[in-house]
This record gives sequence, C-alpha cells and structure tokens, in this order.
Amino acid sequence: MKNFGKRFGVMSSLGVTMGHFFQTYIVDLVNGKKRYRTAEGIESRRQADTEGIFTIQYPEESLPLPEEFRVLPFLVYDEGENGEKNLRCTACGICAKVCPPQCIWIYRATDPNTGKPSPHPLEYYIDIDICMNCGFCAEYCPFDAIKMDHDFELASYTRGEAHLFNLEKLMKPASYYERIRPANAACEAAAKAEKAKPKA
Repeated sequence: MKNFGKRFGVMSSLGVTMGHFFQTYIVDLVNGKKRYRTAEGIESRRQADTEGIFTIQYPEESLPLPEEFRVLPFLVYDEGENGEKNLRCTACGICAKVCPPQCIWIYRATDPNTGKPSPHPLEYYIDIDICMNCGFCAEYCPFDAIKMDHDFELASYTRGEAHLFNLEKLMKPASYYERIRPANAACEAAAKAEKAKPKA
C-alpha cells in the first residue's frame, strides 16, 4: 500500500509536468510567436495565471530588472559643455573604509605644483570577485559619486586583471544613472533643487 501511494504521487507529479508540456503547444498555436522575445510576451509569462511554459529563455530573453536591483558600483561623472568628464569623486576614501570585504582601493592625486593632495582620484580599483554588492559604498558616499549598476553579465574566461575594474571601466555618465534608476534620480534632483533654494 505504501509503494502504491508513492507511485501515485510520482505519477501525479509527472501528470502536472506533462499538462504544462502539452498546454504550451496549445497556447503557442493560439498566440503565435508574439509570446516569445517581446516585452508583452515576457510580461504575460510572469503572471500567476499564465498557461503553458512560463520560463524565460535566457539569454535570448531577459526579465526587466527592478530599479533597486544592484550589482557592482560605478563612478558617476557629469558631462561638461565641451564633452569633458567631471568626476564627482573627491577621493575622500569613505567608500573604501565602509566596504565590508575591503575590495576598493583609491590613490589620491597630488597637485604637481604644491605637492599637496588634490580632491581627485589618480587611481581607483574595485575587485569584482570580492565585491558582495551590498551597496554600502553608494549609501555612504557624501558626493553622490557612487551608484549601483544593473549590468550583471560579467562572466569571462579569465580572472585577475579582467576582474579588477579600474577608473576607466568604472566611470559612467549621470545620464546613464538617470536611465537605469529614473525614480531615484528624480528624487535626488528634487532634493538638490530644494536645498539650492534661498532661505527665507
């Protein structure tokens, strides 16, 4: 009797799988190719009442990422009128201090005339193999110079230098940040505008 119960359970489970399998073909015949590789098709397969196949065929398809999704940090720069990159980072070192796995290294630039420290990073490195994507660096940065990226496709055949991101690899424009995190960027812009208002 015990074996019968187990066999019935297995057959019942297989029946659910086979039902999804055949139902997929029926739904595909009704909806056609628009069910795949389109934003509407992906969204329809994300619903709780979807019929047939509901998996996303990665890498041909990809799920839309939520705004608060975070992977690696990047350094924000503002674009000048003549195309110059005005990096917000002042090399204060707070990000390196608060980083739990200690994967950030900063070398501050020095003024060639005076020899005194300059508020610009000469070199900036993040080891992406060590980074735990916690976002502390972005949270504690007092200059809004660090933000968390959405780019998660970072696999490569080599390690070492390929996974040690330097200043050039980490720099991205403010317009990129506004595109991947529109709601956050709008809130920050509103707060800056409010702060810039003259006090009555």
